[in-house]
Amino acid sequence: MGARKRISAEERKNDLKSVSFAKLRNVPSSPRKMRLVVDMVRGMEVFRALGVLKYSNKEAAAKVEKLLRSAIANWEQKNERKAESGELYVTSINVDCSTTLKRMRPAPQGRGYRIRKRSNHVTLFVDTKDVAVKDDDDTEIYNENQN
Repeated sequence: MGARKRISAEERKNDLKSVSFAKLRNVPSSPRKMRLVVDMVRGMEVFRALGVLKYSNKEAAAKVEKLLRSAIANWEQKNERKAESGELYVTSINVDCSTTLKRMRPAPQGRGYRIRKRSNHVTLFVDTKDVAVKDDDDTEIYNENQN
């Protein structure tokens, strides 16, 4: 491995040390079905997202719920304290395609139809939301500019 590649790999590794995430790999459902569930919880507070996933009637929701619990546990392990309500948010969640198993189904007149059994990878990032607090001096300047 070249020096430049090694340095960028180490930088990426150090960046991931400060972020809490969980990965779910080779899930045997199509990415399209998984994205429907993932879109419901993107950007949501984690305990609210757990409630949404628990009462969803999609099969993929149970898998994403388990993944979210894992990401919360990873955050708690890194920060050495329990997560409080309203503190953690799903900052980023994405679904990528994985390998596709190709199968053949018999069709009329000696032909075969191709069946594609898709699978996916899900990556979920959890972090606290930064709340910007304005100083009293900034609000006074803002009020003076309004008049």
